[in-house]
Formats: sequence, structure tokens, C-alpha cells
Amino acid sequence: MLTVDFTRFPLAPGDRVLDLGCGAGRHAFECYRRGAQVVALDRNGEEIREVAKWFAAMKEAGEAPAGATATAMEGDALNLPFPDESFDVVIISEVMEHIPDDKGVLAEMVRVLKPGGRIAVTVPRYGPEKVCWTLSDAYHEVEGGHIRIYKADELLAKMRESGLKPYGTHHAHGLHSPYWWLKCAFGVDNDKALPVRAYHKLLVWDIMKKPLATKLAEQALNPLIGKSFVAYATKPHLPRAAAAPATAPVDAKAGA
Repeated sequence: MLTVDFTRFPLAPGDRVLDLGCGAGRHAFECYRRGAQVVALDRNGEEIREVAKWFAAMKEAGEAPAGATATAMEGDALNLPFPDESFDVVIISEVMEHIPDDKGVLAEMVRVLKPGGRIAVTVPRYGPEKVCWTLSDAYHEVEGGHIRIYKADELLAKMRESGLKPYGTHHAHGLHSPYWWLKCAFGVDNDKALPVRAYHKLLVWDIMKKPLATKLAEQALNPLIGKSFVAYATKPHLPRAAAAPATAPVDAKAGA
């Protein structure tokens, strides 16, 4: 289940991609299939080990084209272990709402992104997320849980302040908002409630079968109750003068 729409966020074979806070690796796997050179990074060592296993299985099964590479590693989003301008593409999906220093994370992503590079940021959408918080404290008041709800304008403003140039937005996962509302209403840890179980079966069926009916339903629901807000941006090239300052004139009297 992808949140980033790769028809709006083009990826070329050979692009060096950082999936920051990769979690279970869904976007990293898709980038690998598309021929990218992928680095999947997360602070959770258990998830990283699973992602590494899946990368190996994909390579064994021939799911990635020639030239594609994939690495899974533990790391800190506020102190990325990469040189400046290392990546053509950075993806951070459903992560920034967990991190107190979101401006610091943006600064690190901009640092490692090449000029002209592209970034995709996804966060829970304000309206559906607000419903979840209203229905259940347990939904967000957990260790490592959500600490803020972004309004779209707020996130875009922070992206611009970091030096990025947003070029597009949309909403995703309209079918998933009602599921989380049910989870919050019946108890986030209560998977036995009949409405929760029934709706979960619907979502699994949709993911596995990809029927036209649910695809059309989600397209209609996304603008209204899409669970995620997705923003795309580029890192502008510096003006020539800023990128390469002119050499200071030599003082002919120096050393005289």
C-alpha cells in the first residue's frame, strides 16, 4: 500500500533514493523494483533486519532490474550518516508527526538531497487525524506515538522555510480513515470488535484484489477523508554566484 504516487513523483533507474524512517519498507521496495539505488533507514533495528531480508528475497526472485541496489541500515533522522548532496530522491512517509524536532529533520533531508533533487513528505491529514485523537487518547498517547497534527499550510510553510520548493499535493487512503475511526471508537487494541474485523477484511481484499469498485471509491473519498496528506517538492539549484563565489582579488601590495 503506497502513499507516494509515483506518477506524480517520477523515479528514474539509477536514482539514488533515501527512504527515511522506512518502517516495513513499502516505498523502499517499490523504488528497488523501479531500478533505483535505495537506502532504507530507520531507528528500529528489528524492522531494518526484516527489510534487509525482503531486499535479499527480491534480488533472489529477480524482482529488481539490473543495476538496482538496496541497503537497509539503522540510523538517526536528525544525524544522517551521509555526505551533503548524496541523494537524488528522499522519501519520508508517516514519520514527521512522531519527531519533536521536525525542522531539524527537514534540514537534514535538504542537506543530503542534491540540488534539483526531489522529496516526498507524507503525514496524517488534519481532519481524519483529529477525529482519531478525539475518539481515543490511546491512539496517540503512546511511546513513539503521534505528537502533532499538521495542517497542510503549516507543513508546506516548514518545507519552504527549509529551502524546498513544493510543486504538488494530494490526499491518499480515503478508505482507511473509517477503519481507524472504528479502531479508536472500539479500542485501538481491540481487533475482535465485529465492525473492526469486517472493515479490516474489506481493506485486505482491496489490497490483494485491487477491484475497480474500491479503486473508484477511494478516488472519490480521497479529497474528502483521505487519511494521508502528501506533498512533493524540489531542492532548487543555487544561483551561480551563490554556488561558486568569485575569488577575492589579489592585493598586489600583499607581502611587499
